[in-house]
Amino acid sequence: MPSFDTVCEADLVEVKNAVENTAKEIGTRFDFKGSSAAIEIKDKDITLFGDAEFQLAQVEDILRNKMTKRNVDVRFLDLGDVQKIGGDKVKRVVKVRNGIESELAKKIQRLIKDSKLKVQAAIQGDAVRVTGAKRDDLQAAMALLRKEITDIPVSFNNFRD
Repeated sequence: MPSFDTVCEADLVEVKNAVENTAKEIGTRFDFKGSSAAIEIKDKDITLFGDAEFQLAQVEDILRNKMTKRNVDVRFLDLGDVQKIGGDKVKRVVKVRNGIESELAKKIQRLIKDSKLKVQAAIQGDAVRVTGAKRDDLQAAMALLRKEITDIPVSFNNFRD
């Protein structure tokens, strides 16, 4: 039976490259000279450092530009709260989303069920498997998900015919 998986996975290699390019630009920009502006990545957590919230916003803007140049969707970024870390220094932890949360998986399942397409959706861990009898129905389900789910970047893999 034809099927595909609906997933939300960032290319972590490209994310790491974008973070490294951001760090390089922070080191060379004149307006960051003598400041504590920095960026680092550990696993799926990116930490932004700065002297003030304005500087954090600038570092975040550079990161978004670098990710866009590397064809990584910025909707993968889940921004945390700004935290004070002593003196007048601040930091922000940005998580890279990976996997579909259960709330969104249920929403996708309900959306497919309500669409009256002849396909079934099943939640499997952090992915949603969609199966159907015809390839055309699966492609219609893909188009529906691309149109309706806009808050996270969904992609499709394991297309089996």
